[in-house]
Amino acid sequence: MMNRTRSRILFPGQVATFALASALCVSAAAQQPAGGTSTQPSATQPSPGAQDKLSAPPKEGFWGHMNPFARKKWVDKRLDPVRGELNELDEVNAQNAKDIKDVDARAQAGISKAQSTADNANQIASAAGTQAQQAGTIAGQASAKVDTINGTVNGLDQYAEKNTVSIAFHHGSTTLSADDKSQLDDLATKLTGHQGYLLEVEAHAPGAGSVGIQNSNRLAEAVKRYLVVNHEIPVYRMHSVALGNAPVAAAETGDTKPTPVRTSYVELRLMENSLAAQDGTTPRLNPSQSGAVQP
Repeated sequence: MMNRTRSRILFPGQVATFALASALCVSAAAQQPAGGTSTQPSATQPSPGAQDKLSAPPKEGFWGHMNPFARKKWVDKRLDPVRGELNELDEVNAQNAKDIKDVDARAQAGISKAQSTADNANQIASAAGTQAQQAGTIAGQASAKVDTINGTVNGLDQYAEKNTVSIAFHHGSTTLSADDKSQLDDLATKLTGHQGYLLEVEAHAPGAGSVGIQNSNRLAEAVKRYLVVNHEIPVYRMHSVALGNAPVAAAETGDTKPTPVRTSYVELRLMENSLAAQDGTTPRLNPSQSGAVQP
């Protein structure tokens, strides 16, 4: 009776022991390889994957990266390396931006300086071109003036006969008749205000040798005196010559042979220089300057 009771009391403990032994057997069987043989690693020889396990990152626990119950310290520990890399990247980007800005500023300064230099060069070239044009214009004007002066100088001695007046005198007399004075008055009136003219006074008188020359000279002086006194013709515009009884050239009389002088007369030829006659600004000499005598 007592043994039966003891067996009944110990049975539950035996059942628990048996269950525990069964669980251990099942766990040991699950850890053995599929081939049924188990290899124990040598104590002195490390396993092939030991080096990888040592360098592998630590395990994250049961929840891994998605641990909902992870603490702030654990999260900061994982984010600190990332923050460091981000900060370093920001510094690199900031330095690159600064370098780019410096390079751009230097480039802009160089471009601005080059543009300013080019503008100055263009202005200098434009000013030089303007000065060259002005110099060319001045040179052209100077050349034209030189040509004009040369033409004027060359034409100053070119005189053309414009009119001829013949004044007859009685033999041995130097008195001007009314008709002679009228001819001289008409000639002098046409010369009023004119410039660039000369009067050739050519006197003829019969008589041999010096007698004829002296007589013809008195006739020329009488004509010049009348023009100076009565019409203020400048003396320098009258050029006289006393020819006496010198034969007149055939070209003047139209004869085939020179004609001997038989009467006393003075021939006036008005010679005009066309260039000097156009110069209306040339002042005429006053009577006192020309040697004229006031009546």
